[in-house]
Amino acid sequence: MISRIKQWLKHSDSPIAKRLFHFLKAVRSCNVPVIPLLHSGLYHIHLFLSNLIHFIVQQFYFSPIFRSQLTGTKRNLTLHCKMPQILGSLDIQIGDNVRINGISTFCGRVSPQRRAKMTVGNNVDIGWQNAFSVGTQIILEDDVRLAGKVFLAGFPGHPIDPELRAQGASDTEDQIGDIIVKKGAWLGTGVTVLAGVTIGEGSIIGAGSVVTKNIPPNSIAAGNPAKVIRTFA
Repeated sequence: MISRIKQWLKHSDSPIAKRLFHFLKAVRSCNVPVIPLLHSGLYHIHLFLSNLIHFIVQQFYFSPIFRSQLTGTKRNLTLHCKMPQILGSLDIQIGDNVRINGISTFCGRVSPQRRAKMTVGNNVDIGWQNAFSVGTQIILEDDVRLAGKVFLAGFPGHPIDPELRAQGASDTEDQIGDIIVKKGAWLGTGVTVLAGVTIGEGSIIGAGSVVTKNIPPNSIAAGNPAKVIRTFA
């Protein structure tokens, strides 16, 4: 209905339609003058009320719902921006002082042999739009830092054989594996880690890297595939 009215206003030869179209266009493009004290005050009131409502909803709704799906001590768990998705068959164990952005996804591979497990240690940061595809297990040890859009791909979801993919078959056991991020490691924005990979203690993975093989401790690695470019004590 609204779309038809808009088209009529834009294309009709009627003088009334043309006048109304130009009037509405002028209204849409006009700028209300800024009254410094009034609009500055309204801005701060808006921020205060928005933050207050967000805090109440986050603390008393999203956080307890999410914690109900976790095991572990999970003391001082902080959620930002609503609540992560939990998909598939997955057990999630969380330690203390963990910070998780709610725009994240935890997905466990459905298997009759085992139930996938995600283990998060103490003082871990899980950033914006992180995604965890847990084939067997993913372990984030203490003090790990994950920036935004990190993807830990413990299983691909599809088989290698194109005919099996066309039939909707699942991936095979040889395609899945553990992912372990050791204590103090830091993964930059957009890093992808494939199944079977261990990232060594204290290591740093550069933004946008694809990690296909183990990274030793105290290393800086980058690239696709990621390679060690520097080590430090």
